[in-house]
Amino acid sequence: MKFRKLGRSNLEVSALGFGSMGMSASYGVRQDEGEMIALTRAVVDRGVTFFDTAESYGPYTNETLLGKALSPIRERVVIATKFGFQLNPDGSPGWQGLNSRPGHIREVVEASLRRLQTDYIDLLYQHRVDPAVPIEDVAGTVKELIGQGKVRHFGMSEPSMVTLRRAHAVQPVTALQNEYSLWWREPERDVIPTLEELGIGLVPYSPLGRGFLTGTMSESTKLPDGDFRSALPRFSPEAMKANQAFIAMLTELGRRKDATPAQIALAWLLAQKPWIVPIPGTTKLSRLEENIGAVDLVLSADDLRAIDAALSKAPVQGDRYPEHLQKLVGV
Repeated sequence: MKFRKLGRSNLEVSALGFGSMGMSASYGVRQDEGEMIALTRAVVDRGVTFFDTAESYGPYTNETLLGKALSPIRERVVIATKFGFQLNPDGSPGWQGLNSRPGHIREVVEASLRRLQTDYIDLLYQHRVDPAVPIEDVAGTVKELIGQGKVRHFGMSEPSMVTLRRAHAVQPVTALQNEYSLWWREPERDVIPTLEELGIGLVPYSPLGRGFLTGTMSESTKLPDGDFRSALPRFSPEAMKANQAFIAMLTELGRRKDATPAQIALAWLLAQKPWIVPIPGTTKLSRLEENIGAVDLVLSADDLRAIDAALSKAPVQGDRYPEHLQKLVGV
């Protein structure tokens, strides 16, 4: 496994992290806890050190799962988790709204520490910006938690660049977690230049387009009940049919490089900047090993130009979020 530092911080992680959300939430299939603990240990055994979770995944159950899996090997891993939502009081999936009030942040951190069975959180993200709370108050609260040793690094997810700069002025932001992939390249416009200027790492979530870039989905794919992708415009049958041209391009390039579409998509992300660390997730050992194979896949300048040229001929169809979720990003 290769390693990277997130921006100009001293936080070094494996070049590929692991997004653990799907082991507990969002895809409509309940996974066996014992199998997921075994998979998590397999992730570590294969050199991955960087794990991403959140209190809202489950809710709560994903942090608990990682706590059971990783607490015996805590010194070998870097754990990122998140605050920012007011979750349903009965513990059901979903949330009632945003909540980044300082008192709530402190409560979330204490609860996350218990579930993760650890004394500190390596990287604490604000999951979504709460417009009702000044970002200076949020960053100041995290700064206090860092001073207390309960948190080591501050992160944000999907803020506007104005908000990011305001937060960074109070407590340096180590990493930004935004969606970024071959089929969502919006961060290249403003986000990546800003991160490069400020020395902040980028942790792309959904680097495989929530599974679509693996090449295993089509307009006939039936999503399970409860799979949140069914609410996303890009996963309508019409959009998935239109976007097959995109997959055909990845598949052809993969044939030339002896790689899968997923490996091409991950290698492309890794080639963009040395401080980018994607966090693909999976519940299958075979997919884990496939993803890890992307770390050693080198795309040449000609390969990257070919990808850009092919993408210009097959623009992605469908929005990434419905309107009510789109309102939560870029605040």
